[in-house]
Amino acid sequence: MSDRPPSLLVVSDYRDSLNAVRPEGRWWIELREHFGYRITLMTRRQGAHYLEEVERAGVTIIDWHPESKFGGSDRDRIREELERGDYDLLHLFNNKAIVAGLRAARNWPGKVVTYRGFTGNMHWWDPTAYFKHLHPRVDLITCVSQAVKDDLDRQLFLDSAKTVVVGKGHDPAWYADVAPRDLHAEFDIPAGHLVLIVVANARRMKGMEYLATAIRWLPAELPLHFLFVGRGLGDDNDLRAGLADSPYHDDEDYTFTGWRGDVLELLAAADISLLPSVKGEGLSKVLLESMFLGRPTIMTDIGGNRGLGVDGETALIIPPRDEQALKDAIVRLVEDDELRDRIGRAGAGYVREHYRSDHTARQLDAAYRRVLARPRG
Repeated sequence: MSDRPPSLLVVSDYRDSLNAVRPEGRWWIELREHFGYRITLMTRRQGAHYLEEVERAGVTIIDWHPESKFGGSDRDRIREELERGDYDLLHLFNNKAIVAGLRAARNWPGKVVTYRGFTGNMHWWDPTAYFKHLHPRVDLITCVSQAVKDDLDRQLFLDSAKTVVVGKGHDPAWYADVAPRDLHAEFDIPAGHLVLIVVANARRMKGMEYLATAIRWLPAELPLHFLFVGRGLGDDNDLRAGLADSPYHDDEDYTFTGWRGDVLELLAAADISLLPSVKGEGLSKVLLESMFLGRPTIMTDIGGNRGLGVDGETALIIPPRDEQALKDAIVRLVEDDELRDRIGRAGAGYVREHYRSDHTARQLDAAYRRVLARPRG
């Protein structure tokens, strides 16, 4: 490669919530403004978020995204752009983009990068894995956390030199003006009750069955209200049964909101944030958001969460699937005002130091330049 800044084609889908897409979008802004990259992003505009900010930084937006993995027209559209654009790098961010993009990049001289944001569900003996990250055409896999890299490095026939940890950082300015909602008024929560918020979609990996047991074991006298935010949590039979069998069975003790577009405003107003995941997390966005907002946070000691905090100092970190530890952590934070205040402030300082978007953009630039300097195998 010459001394000119690298040229990058990204195929991703920004038709998700603002909070979900802007950490990735911030990468492109930082690479464009501080490292001089020429960047083109292929994504649908309708229903997308954060594109105005990305475009304002000088990133070119192509209003398109593959609709299938194996469609010939999807492959050809990416190939056409690769041939037209004189790119050094192609970065692919979801299954449709990865499969179609790898097919398009056959015989293309640049480097192909894929993104992996969670652990599990990949096996070297599964033929479909070789259409995606295990495809020999992949030159680099950016892993959102060390746990994701470790998970990939265990696959036979995958060269661990192809995997690199690049977190999705956040800009502290995103949280400076978040206005907390009045949770007590909105959800008719009794005065004096602390609000414990759980933000998750209903999936087994989120550990709600263990939270249900912990709730059963909580002492009756805690001034506590559970606020469950996310798709499907209200339909979770484990949670419903746990609440019904606990001292917190009355309507004033818990609320299921379903999906909300104002999650940050809800998090900012909560007294405690909890995510009892048991596996699968790459780098939990809601834990980062909770900590950037200074909320005292309870998390589990699973791979994707490691590095997010120091137990007892910046968060309470408990073993996964441990109902007793989960119950004890809740009681500890509810009963100790000073501890809530201390770990809330310390947690915010920790993630601002280690998970800023400018830091992770530097990591991505270094990863790109390493793979560009590496001869094709």
